[in-house]
Amino acid sequence: MNELLKRQIALLPDHPGVYQMKDETGKIIYIGKAKNLKKRVSQYFLRPQTGKVAAMVSHVFSFETIAVKSEKEAFILEMNMIKEHLPRYNILMVDDSHYPYIALRKKDAVLTISRKTGDKRYVYFGPYPSSSGAYQTIDIANKIFPTRKCRTLGKKPCLYYHMGECLAPCIKPLGEEDSRKLYEEVRAFLSGDKKEAIAECKKKMLKASEECLFEEAEEYKKMYLALKSTAEAQAVEGGSAKKDYDVIGYSKREGYFCIAVLLYRGGRLLGKESMVYGAFQDGDAEEVAERLAEYYLRREPPREIVLSFPGLKEELEPLLENVAVSMPKEGILLGEIEMAAFNAREGLDAHFASARLHDDSLALLEELGKLLGIATPYRIELFDNSHLQGQEAVAAEVCYVNAEPAKKNYRKFVLRPEDAGDDYHSMAEAVGRRYARLKEENQEMPDLLLLDGGLAQVHAALEGLKAAGVAIPCFGLFKNGRHETSGLVGRDGKEYPLDKSSPLFFLLMRMQDEVHRYAISFHRERRSKAMAKDIFSDIKGLGPVRQETLRRHYASLDGLLSASKEELSQFLPPDVAERLFEKLHS
Repeated sequence: MNELLKRQIALLPDHPGVYQMKDETGKIIYIGKAKNLKKRVSQYFLRPQTGKVAAMVSHVFSFETIAVKSEKEAFILEMNMIKEHLPRYNILMVDDSHYPYIALRKKDAVLTISRKTGDKRYVYFGPYPSSSGAYQTIDIANKIFPTRKCRTLGKKPCLYYHMGECLAPCIKPLGEEDSRKLYEEVRAFLSGDKKEAIAECKKKMLKASEECLFEEAEEYKKMYLALKSTAEAQAVEGGSAKKDYDVIGYSKREGYFCIAVLLYRGGRLLGKESMVYGAFQDGDAEEVAERLAEYYLRREPPREIVLSFPGLKEELEPLLENVAVSMPKEGILLGEIEMAAFNAREGLDAHFASARLHDDSLALLEELGKLLGIATPYRIELFDNSHLQGQEAVAAEVCYVNAEPAKKNYRKFVLRPEDAGDDYHSMAEAVGRRYARLKEENQEMPDLLLLDGGLAQVHAALEGLKAAGVAIPCFGLFKNGRHETSGLVGRDGKEYPLDKSSPLFFLLMRMQDEVHRYAISFHRERRSKAMAKDIFSDIKGLGPVRQETLRRHYASLDGLLSASKEELSQFLPPDVAERLFEKLHS
């Protein structure tokens, strides 16, 4: 595995989304979806693979991800992108066969599975990722609509007619008007319009229940819930079903900015492009507009561009002809803007994690030592604090050996309540505890201690080192007036500026990002558990055993908030599930 892949894997988000595997030339060779991008993508490289998967992985040089809001959106985006790019291994992974389509015959609304789409007597829907998914959809359609099921027509009605699931064309041929009506209803259903199908399914469910056909009613209930779920608006389908438009996301940090362009064609999200630039004018609206204008000089712009960066609309409109530039304040497009902004932040983080990877890391450590006037710091430890208005205050320490993360030496600290919210004493406490323990156990000390903060944090760390009875060179990563890391500061207040285009700057940024990520994730974990404990505390019927069951299935509060009543009822009695659901959403 190359170094770029290692860095990209470490940065993968715990989000649903789509991943694109690329070869050394940048060509997409495989597209897949994931409920959790971090877990799914890392498995390709951290577990032994066999057969066609191993062959695909051996050709992967890098990958790119697009984060979305749900697994359902990831599934739709995956299908759209496979149709757009036709990656080589997406074909090989399914035994060299084509993806299945649902074929609807125009003449009489007969439904079949097809691997080809050239017969003009049919209209096609798909492709589906598997035959089972396509057959399941056909099964639902056949149960809801009175479509013909028999391959050859008999001389008397079959069981489907008596069940109300067929109009019996074997004994009474459909008129042209009835045939056209049935065809349009089924086509609308397969195209995504579920209103008619939901109403019909509910009608049949209630009818079966009234007639005490409880097993049949249960089947219709399952279909009814499934249809309601799939009828929900999905971000990857876009705000306008047939329009071509781009949604622009923007993120800025440390003198660089990223523009993420989500490409919607025919109302469907087909891909993403990310560009990272050094900010010459502080990354303001004028500079972003100029970069976007350059981007669209190299490709045909869509009819509409959607953005949210204040001031960008006025700067961009004069640069693009015959393109509508909009900045919505409400509506479904806000979700797409949020998704674009998230991908821009991810793109910028990925840039900082992977930029200048091929530089000589040991030479950079020597450069750092000379800059600070200390011995070459082959072992560096960094600290950061995290809390929310003093709540669930924690600190974290990460360790780098030879400029590589040494995760077995990472440590977490739950801080004393009296220090919560006090960054100075929190830092002193964490540093003191860390090195008092290392001294007691006669463990190796670091060559350099770095703090995510300025002179005040350096003095706090020195207080902790003094309490532990150890001496370690200590410096802080200080920020300028724009909250961008500008350099290092020593105990005497002397500043050591950093060139933001230098390899050393990117190395230190990777370290700073890692300690910040580690501290934030630990704080969120603690906060989520505390909030869940508070939520569970006064719900009748939700005792310790059931609480533990929920914690096993929902690792975070976000997971609980996204659960429906029906889903919670899998683990709890219906009345307890309802009480929990109401409290979560009150």
